[in-house]
Amino acid sequence: MKIVIVGCGRVGSTLAENLDAAGHDVIIFDIKTSAFDRLPETFKGAAIRGDGTDEEVLRTNGVAGSDIFLALTEGDNRNVMAAQVAAESLDVAQVVAKINDPVRAAAYAELGVVTLCRTNLMVDSVAKYLNLPMQTGPGIDIPANPIHVHPHPTADDAGAGETLSGGTRSTRTGAEVAVQGITDEADKARAQRLGFRRWRG
Repeated sequence: MKIVIVGCGRVGSTLAENLDAAGHDVIIFDIKTSAFDRLPETFKGAAIRGDGTDEEVLRTNGVAGSDIFLALTEGDNRNVMAAQVAAESLDVAQVVAKINDPVRAAAYAELGVVTLCRTNLMVDSVAKYLNLPMQTGPGIDIPANPIHVHPHPTADDAGAGETLSGGTRSTRTGAEVAVQGITDEADKARAQRLGFRRWRG
């Protein structure tokens, strides 16, 4: 598979190293040349110094039509911008954006961006280790309508009643959210992040 990674930090470089070793075609971007020092000498992929949010930079370096695009920088805004460019303009099949802020991760997922939330993953891991019941948002939030299918909310989405993928309705009154008859994983993730919002409030 052709896999693009934006951000050659600890996570990005480790993924790049392992995916490359597994035989995948890997392209990794970072704005700092020194970031590529994290890659091993055996890395056979392309390490490109460039802005992963810039459509022209991505297109020129062969990102269009890739199988997977992972936006893994330390900046939430940069990651969601890069993910939107990849999904909307470069026809990438699967796009994931790392969003550190749980509330923003849930919001972006509502808009159709698949989000990876390190904060939720860590809180969940600590809670499980300590055997403490704790409600968290999903570590990876897969929206019912991915960005390449429906990137922007419509007027219908703004109403109090929203239709979930199985035809089920969820209703919001103030901070309360009631979800019934959840039928698939996307709906479960949606209910989980809405519940997390309520718990945060």
